[in-house]
Amino acid sequence: MSEQQDGSWTWPEGLERAIRGTAEEIATLVRSAGDTALAVPGSEWTVGEVAAHLAVANELMADLAAGRERPYGDGTPQSLAAANAESLAAFTERRAEPLATMITEQCERFLEAPPGSAADGRAPATPLGPMSPPVLASYLLTHMLGHGYDLARAMRRPHMVDRARVNLCMPFMLSVMPRVADPEATAGLEARYRIRLRGGEAFCVTLAGGAVRVTPGPSSPGVDCTILLDPVAFLLIALGRVDPWRALARGRIIVWGRRPWLGPRFPTLFTAP
Repeated sequence: MSEQQDGSWTWPEGLERAIRGTAEEIATLVRSAGDTALAVPGSEWTVGEVAAHLAVANELMADLAAGRERPYGDGTPQSLAAANAESLAAFTERRAEPLATMITEQCERFLEAPPGSAADGRAPATPLGPMSPPVLASYLLTHMLGHGYDLARAMRRPHMVDRARVNLCMPFMLSVMPRVADPEATAGLEARYRIRLRGGEAFCVTLAGGAVRVTPGPSSPGVDCTILLDPVAFLLIALGRVDPWRALARGRIIVWGRRPWLGPRFPTLFTAP
């Protein structure tokens, strides 16, 4: 995101279009649901509850983009789950049309809102920590893609996660990885991973002394394990939607290096945001 001479803002190339397009595709899915009480595979939620969560979350993101403070848990999985349950209990709309409309309208509010950080010099405080406007937008897209994938599975429709959109999710994914690292899983582990997405990003993750450091770019000395994987598989595994062992068995993940056995362990080091 960059500031123009007239004070207006522009988003990174493709991000605004991806956010708007994803919201519209999700709205179309929701409107096509014959019964919003339909269960979502692998989830305790129904289609109506997923749509309601997206409507509420998109409103939250739009408020954050406008500089409004909106506490929503403390970033831990337990607190976020509790905040989700509380918000769904308070927001009882489950009809398809109102929810579909709210999902797209709140995305428009987000895209049109002046970023709060531009007004007071502070990055918006999100449930996963302070984020610059571009990273917050990447967060919004990532969140919608995860739940859009759920809705598509529930209704047996093609999902909207693709390589281009995954690339736009990477600013959020890289910024949040240290925060969502599992302390128990990373305790005592000294390792350096190189992650390469086919046709996309490359980055390194270093674990030492219980700390996790993410470095953009393909080069890092002393790499123990390199993981090459399909971008879509990466995002869906990171969001807890796809079993990494299944992706490995299907050849969507390739692992090598001086300590290749560390590869299958990598997804277990993090909790899905």
